[in-house]
Amino acid sequence: MSNPQNLQSAQILVQMMAELATLQQQQAVVYRRHLEDLQAQTEQQTRVLQNFLAQFGAAANLPHLDRLKLSSQDQRCRFCGCRMGARSPAGEGEQNSNQETVIPFQCKQEHEQAAGLVKVLPSTSDTGKRKSDLQSDPSRLQSPAKRQRLSMPGFEEAIIFSDVKSIMKFVHARLNDQDKLSAFLKKKISDLETDKRELVGVFGKTGAGKSSLINAIIKEKNLLPSGSINACTSVMIKVEANRGSSKYEAEIEFITKEEWRDELWSFRQFLDNNKNQEKEDDDYHDAVEKLSALYGQEWRRSFENPMDSKYFKEIPEFLQSRRKMLTYESANELSAQFVKYTRSESKQGEGDEGKKWFWPLVKCVTVRVPNNPFLQHVTLVDLPGNGDCNKSRDQMWKGIVGDCSTVWIVTEINRAASEKEAWEILESVSSLIGNGGKCQQIHFICTKSDLLDDSDDLSSADIHDRIVKRNLQAKDGVRKKFNKRSKIKKHFHDDSFRVFTVSSKEFLKGKHLSPEETEITKLQGLLQELNDCHSETINYVNGAYGILSLIQGANSRGVGDKKGRICAKLEIIMILQLDNVRKEMEKTFLAFEKCLADGVEKSKHSYGEKLKNFLYQGRNSGFCGVLKQVVENGGVYKPKKGKLINLNMKLASCLTDSIDEEFRKTFLNDSECGAFNGVIKTFSLNTDSLIEKYKNTELQLRFLKTEEEKMKAKLNRIIRKQKKKVYSSLTETIENIMEEGYCKAAEFKGEGMLYCMRETIKNHVHSKKDMFEQAKNTMLEKLHDLMENILDILEKTTKESIKCSFKTDGSLLPDVSTELDMVKKHYDQLAGTPDDEVSLTGFADWVETAEAWSQTGFPRGSAD
Repeated sequence: MSNPQNLQSAQILVQMMAELATLQQQQAVVYRRHLEDLQAQTEQQTRVLQNFLAQFGAAANLPHLDRLKLSSQDQRCRFCGCRMGARSPAGEGEQNSNQETVIPFQCKQEHEQAAGLVKVLPSTSDTGKRKSDLQSDPSRLQSPAKRQRLSMPGFEEAIIFSDVKSIMKFVHARLNDQDKLSAFLKKKISDLETDKRELVGVFGKTGAGKSSLINAIIKEKNLLPSGSINACTSVMIKVEANRGSSKYEAEIEFITKEEWRDELWSFRQFLDNNKNQEKEDDDYHDAVEKLSALYGQEWRRSFENPMDSKYFKEIPEFLQSRRKMLTYESANELSAQFVKYTRSESKQGEGDEGKKWFWPLVKCVTVRVPNNPFLQHVTLVDLPGNGDCNKSRDQMWKGIVGDCSTVWIVTEINRAASEKEAWEILESVSSLIGNGGKCQQIHFICTKSDLLDDSDDLSSADIHDRIVKRNLQAKDGVRKKFNKRSKIKKHFHDDSFRVFTVSSKEFLKGKHLSPEETEITKLQGLLQELNDCHSETINYVNGAYGILSLIQGANSRGVGDKKGRICAKLEIIMILQLDNVRKEMEKTFLAFEKCLADGVEKSKHSYGEKLKNFLYQGRNSGFCGVLKQVVENGGVYKPKKGKLINLNMKLASCLTDSIDEEFRKTFLNDSECGAFNGVIKTFSLNTDSLIEKYKNTELQLRFLKTEEEKMKAKLNRIIRKQKKKVYSSLTETIENIMEEGYCKAAEFKGEGMLYCMRETIKNHVHSKKDMFEQAKNTMLEKLHDLMENILDILEKTTKESIKCSFKTDGSLLPDVSTELDMVKKHYDQLAGTPDDEVSLTGFADWVETAEAWSQTGFPRGSAD
């Protein structure tokens, strides 16, 4: 007798294969219409699989992958009638040969190939498990979306994204240009695809181990140069995914020729006026370092035309105001070539005539890495701690810092809590990344945790224990230090601050610590969370599902008599919801107005003392040089070492202090809560309850729901961008009003220069005491404009969506019932609905099902 349990399993498999047959029949309808696109799609999916296998260590040259590439005839066989082995009626084979080709042998062969392919698919969660073991594995019963993230990062989503994108491309082509609704829908389809990237800013002094850390985390050991050459603190380095090629690339962006001319003039003026300057002086060293890097020692002897093209033979792009592209097959090759654009040798300037280092001319280097799951929606940016005196570099630096959703502060573990420079960097950027930015998490990363003193005579176990103990002590010390930093805590709660103790060396070699103990894997997990947080696949499929729902709903019968009633209900709900938003915003505006009024009064009473403490902090020639730099650079001086000096921020400090707490409450960087006490997040037309009442209009209401979600996501992006401008307007207004005084002070030279600069700045501030009131009014004006813009978008977008759903004739729209069914399956799969927990989940589940089917011995097509 047969084992009842085996029979039951076989019956389940038969049912699953029947579902697959139905799905493929539905697919055939769509693929007939855009056959010419199918080969490109298949090749793309094959590349995704190859990249996935290459990343996770599977065999590189698999015969299965070659056999997955389909010829035009294969496509017709597979998608224009292949019914899982069903046979055509006798006598109809030749008649239907151009419409439906039935090839049971080929279908069987495909499943045999798929069954073989599943054996080489890696899985981080199922490693080493046999098929029979998976029946008792609870992870196999998790929702598809969660299982995908845990076991096959990005692979299934890439397949789904490709499928749905092809469907929507075809739907877009079928829509006509003869009516407003079709035009509206075509625009919505075009707007579906966006590439939202998360920025992770990496700060730390030279030698802290930033490059080794990034290399280890993204599993590219030799990508960013480190070791024997010194990092240049002024060049920003972005590391992101190369989604358009399988090669390693570096895109080099230069400063302009005019900017370099200005820097050369400043260097010449500084060196001529300070011929007896001590070589230890930071500004002297900075000028010499840049000139020596680019011109060798020639600038010391004769330097009549530094812009001569002979100095730029290797980088003609600089003179042509173009970007330079480097492309190589390996990370090693690329690293060896782009190092001269980001670093210099430690003894550069002392006689190395042969080499040139171009970093003084570089604004930013973008390094693109192929086939990397940690960078799909994340860009890592190695950033200078204090911006740059070059205005274009500084502007780019401020923009990137303000856009970082996560910030890493990297320092060596042996002095993590007491490391002055690391904490100064964090304090100097706290307002830019907090209220003035959108940072949600600060990660304080203590590197080189494997290094111990006097470890030669210790056993491996003793070394391990000492490392673990020291790591715990370091974490405790850093947290205590954070709790004492009031300037940072104004912008960030305790929950926003995390400490990691890492060792890139141990992660790669594993001599004393496990990979988990190096905590590199924790940082990798955080990057994967950022990738999942902004999955373009989920956003695309959700939007596509809503659009197809509207198209099909507009073609539905029996809705006409209810349209007016539903419209009236929706418009009433919209008015009430907008009123809730408006009331919350009015409360916020009044709170800001009160806080700023207090700040203005405090500023008027304290600016004299602040100015005195700044202008008279030094009475020697050294401070004269510092003040000269301050007035020449609009009130800001960024020394090579030490704290950032910003007179504008000092003058605006009472205003920013007065608003910080209210600002953080209003514009939380935590996306879960939302701005204005969450009133925008809770804005809703209550479509779910209306769907229960008006079943016939479910498709239109489904579209309204997806549009509502997209609208709120768009508003969150707008708010995060604009709130930075609102916050920074206080300091920027002060800076603009002070500009005239800075220019006058910068004109003084020679004897008595320090006294004249002090008096000029002091008199200018006294004559502009109303600048604090102006700063307040400017901020309130920008806040009011932001609020009005939000209300306008909420009202216009909602009205337009309601109108197109219920007040527009859809008779000219195509039938998209098949496309809607296919996209809905993907939508449910990504959402992880309970009904979908055991359904087929894309290609990965398809090959597993094929393997299981082949083991049952049942013939293909027996599901019928």
